[in-house]
Amino acid sequence: MRSMIAPATTVGAVHLTVAELARSLDYYRDAIGLEVLEEGDGEASLGAGGRELLQLVEEPGARPADGYTGLFHFALLVPERADLGAWLGHAVRDRVRLTGASDHFVSEALYLRDPDHHGIEIYVDRPREHWEGQVERMGTWPLDLDDLLNAGGEREFAGLPAGTVMGHVHLRVADVADTVGFYRDLVGLDVTAQLGDQAVFLSAGGYHHHVGANTWESRGAPPAPDGTARLRQFTIVVPDEAERERVLERLDGTLRDPSGNAFVLATP
Repeated sequence: MRSMIAPATTVGAVHLTVAELARSLDYYRDAIGLEVLEEGDGEASLGAGGRELLQLVEEPGARPADGYTGLFHFALLVPERADLGAWLGHAVRDRVRLTGASDHFVSEALYLRDPDHHGIEIYVDRPREHWEGQVERMGTWPLDLDDLLNAGGEREFAGLPAGTVMGHVHLRVADVADTVGFYRDLVGLDVTAQLGDQAVFLSAGGYHHHVGANTWESRGAPPAPDGTARLRQFTIVVPDEAERERVLERLDGTLRDPSGNAFVLATP
């Protein structure tokens, strides 16, 4: 019997390198709607409602990390559908460029890329009773943008709401089987859906996914090297120190997956 991670496990802040910190701060404040929590010495912390969601570290001249393992996207989960509708209204008015919009059955999602080509998802979950026990139906269909805009009403956008959290992290990996062996068998997450050797989705506590991974742009690839705008680490948040120690023991100190993606284990 394998050990399972605590059902209350979630994900937390994502740490990235960027080529120009000032450019990135402008983008994340004005386009995404995050607030700057701290800034100094080439680093900045951003979040919503005082909660840190993103840590940026400047690496001048860094180029996009395409073709390597690393971050596919991080996903900001807003509390209500009206919040996502209000964000979409802001994107339309202020000409924020989207790269996609999808209905995933379990959620509704909007996609972007920042100036360093880091992938971003902003999404809202459908009510859990709508999809619980049916996560295998998770897929990709066209999103009804008009209906989503109507859900936002006439609300003036003043940034992402205080209840925004990091809902999941989607990784680029070299091999799906190795990824399953690590995040399922060692970390203790459950596989909720898998697309053969192309992609896998894993979670704690029956959520649709806290960690996604795919090989679409990275099959057999090495980790992104220094000099690229890359994922430095993401955060897995377990409910208490006892659970953290249990997971660390299973990992035998290895806080980096087989594709070189680093993470930290934290408690609330």
